[in-house]
Amino acid sequence: MADFNGTRTLDGAASAECLEHALGGRDLFRVAGAMGTTTGAGALLSAAAPARADAAPRNPVRNRSEQILQPGKGRISGDHYLRSDADEVLWGYVPTTHAEPVVSMRSGQTITVDTVSHEGILEDQGRDPVAFFRGKGVSRDKVLADAVTIASSYRRTTRDFDVDGPHVVTGPIRVRGAEPGDVLRIETLEALPRVPYGVVSSRHGKGALGRKADGSAPDGISLAEVMPPTATDGRSTGDPTRYGNVSTFASVENGRAVMRHRGGKVSFPLNCFMGIMGVAYSDADGLTSPNANSIPPTLGGGNIDIRLLGVGSTFYLPVFADGALFYVGDPHMAMGDGEVALTAMEGSLRATFRLTVVKKGSKKAPSPAFAYPFAETRDAWIPIGLSDPDGAAGGQGSDLDIAMRRAVLNALDFLEHDRSMDRATAYAYLSAASNFIVSQVVDRTVGVHGQIFTSHFV
Repeated sequence: MADFNGTRTLDGAASAECLEHALGGRDLFRVAGAMGTTTGAGALLSAAAPARADAAPRNPVRNRSEQILQPGKGRISGDHYLRSDADEVLWGYVPTTHAEPVVSMRSGQTITVDTVSHEGILEDQGRDPVAFFRGKGVSRDKVLADAVTIASSYRRTTRDFDVDGPHVVTGPIRVRGAEPGDVLRIETLEALPRVPYGVVSSRHGKGALGRKADGSAPDGISLAEVMPPTATDGRSTGDPTRYGNVSTFASVENGRAVMRHRGGKVSFPLNCFMGIMGVAYSDADGLTSPNANSIPPTLGGGNIDIRLLGVGSTFYLPVFADGALFYVGDPHMAMGDGEVALTAMEGSLRATFRLTVVKKGSKKAPSPAFAYPFAETRDAWIPIGLSDPDGAAGGQGSDLDIAMRRAVLNALDFLEHDRSMDRATAYAYLSAASNFIVSQVVDRTVGVHGQIFTSHFV
C-alpha cells in the first residue's frame, strides 16, 4: 500500500479505515490537502474503499511484514516532530501549568507526535512489552522501541500501579502567543497505526461492571454479575501480575480489528483517535499531584475519550497557562460510546495536529469553548459535559446526570449566542433533533457529549 507520497508505509488500509470512519470518503481529499499533499487523496480513497463493512476488500492487507512506525522512521508530515522519550513523557500524570515545554511552535503550525499506548507495558502485564506481546504471537521486531524503553527506563516519577493513571502522556507543547482566556484549536489531521495490533483491558474494581472499593456490587447488579468475575480478583496479593485483570488482544487484518474467541472471531472497523488531548489546567506543584492524575478529564480536556474526535475533527480547549502547554496520550484504534470494559482498543498512533490560538473575544471558536471543552466534526457541533470538571480537587463526582445537564447547557449557550436562537426554541430543538450520548463511564469523571447536526442549519 502507499502513503500520501506514494511510498510504502504501515498498513495503508488500516490507516485509511481510520480516515474513512471519521470523515466519509468525500472529505478524504480535504484532509490530504490539509497535510500539504496532492496525490494523497487518491491513494487514501483506493486504500479506504475496501475497508468499508459492506464491501469486499480489493487489495486486502494480510499479516505480511508491513513497516512498523518506529520512532522517527517513515513519513512524518508535521512542521514539528515529537517522540515519546522516557525522560520527557509523564506516565500516569498530565502536565501542570508549571511544566516546562518540550517543543515550542507558532500558532497555525502542525506537529506530528509518536504516541505510545500504555497497554502491554503496564505492571499487571509484566512491564515488559516484548514478553507480553510475544505471548500474543507478536515478534520482537514488531514491538515499538519507545514502548520498550519507557517500560524499562522510565524514572521521572516513581510508579504506583494502584494510584497512578495508566497513560503515557507526551508533551507539553508550547504554542506561542497563547494566554489564559484564549482558546486552543486542535485539528486532528492524521492518526496512523504504528503497529497492526491493539489491546482492550478490563481490570478489577473498574469499568461499568466493576465492584466498589468496599467489595460490594455496584448499584443495580449483583456480585455474580460483576466483571471481571470476583472469584478471579487477586488484588489482595499486592502483586499486579496476580490481580487477575484481563487483557484481550486484537489484530489488524484487512484494515479491520479482529478479536478471536473460542466460538470463532469478531471483526469491526477501526476508528483511530486520541483519547487524551489536553492543555495544562492544574496549578499543583510537583509531577504527581492527584489533581494531575491522567485518568479524570477536566476543563483542560485530558482524558476526554470522545470517539468522534478522529481525523477531520476540531477540538477547542480554554487556555489556562501561557503557551497553552498542549499534551496527548491514550491512543485508540477503536472505541464504543461508553468504553464500558475500561479501555478502548488501545494501540500506539502517529498523530498530526494543527494547533491554533484563538484570542479571547474572537468569533473563530464556539463561544462555550472559552470556558469549557467543545468540539466539532464535518457533520456536527459537539457540546461536552463532565460530571466533575475540576478533576480530583474537592473529591471525585461520577454522576452522569450532572454531565448530561452541563452538555445540554453548553448546547443551549452555543445555539443562543452563536446561532442566534432564542433559548426556548433551542431547548425544544435539542429535544426534537439532537443526540446526547454517554462518552465514557470509566474515567472517574464521567462524560456526555451532544451532536447538533450542521445540516439542520442552512
